Amino acid sequence: MQTIPTALANHLAQEVTTLATCWKITRTDGQVFRFTDHDVDITIGAEIYSAKSGITPTAVSSQLGLSTDNLELDGLLSDGSLQEADILSGKFDHAAVSIFMVNYTSPSDGTLPLKSGWLGEVKLQGGKFVAEIRGLTAALQQSIGQVYTATCRAKLGDVRCGVNLTSYTFTGTITATTSAFSFTDSTRAQANDYFAHGLVQFTSGANAGLAMEVREFTNKEFVLFLPMPYAMAVGDGYTVVAGCDKSFSSCIAKFSNAINFRGEPHVPGTDTILETATTRAR
Repeated sequence: MQTIPTALANHLAQEVTTLATCWKITRTDGQVFRFTDHDVDITIGAEIYSAKSGITPTAVSSQLGLSTDNLELDGLLSDGSLQEADILSGKFDHAAVSIFMVNYTSPSDGTLPLKSGWLGEVKLQGGKFVAEIRGLTAALQQSIGQVYTATCRAKLGDVRCGVNLTSYTFTGTITATTSAFSFTDSTRAQANDYFAHGLVQFTSGANAGLAMEVREFTNKEFVLFLPMPYAMAVGDGYTVVAGCDKSFSSCIAKFSNAINFRGEPHVPGTDTILETATTRAR
């Protein structure tokens, strides 16, 4: 049961109210952004909530029980603090969000909390962004524990995997670019698909410090899962880690790490369970 400040409660009881909705977004790197749907900036304490964002939320609703309460925010990339490159590079992923209402004629009356949660998927659509806000109960929808899988559940190089990534990490320089998704390093000597599902991190150039998963590696060309937020250029440096497709065969042939494989490739699957005498392979 939330308690509404007395001054704000008195205002809400009036026939006419002067309320505005505010959003506070805290990125995982600690940077904070504040916005409001009012037509002028609102100062609450020492914090300024910008009115230039053009953010429009879907209806805020709450449900009894453990149902997930999600909503979306959409707005134009009109505020100087919201950069398209930052969104594409994932800087706003999993940012904490708090939404509340305030009396804009008297912000000192206090705030009425509406929703708290995290940013989920953030998409760009024709010069504007659409961000999903996942409520606090979304965390309760995640699976706890492990289930049988044919593929490995460990992440390459983590404690459960045990592979030392030093021998599987390489440095290089871009020698050609074909799109925001792909680049070529003509000095690479690894076989096709060696870096598929791996991770490339740029060490110089406009994308320095940013990383992206590798979708394909063929004929010395890297194809990324998503475009880089800034243009890649010839001469940009990078480091790349070999890819792991989570299969038992790759664990043996590529990493010689079968003893640490965290999957169950020989456990019968659903097809085997549902077999009958007439459908069983002979």
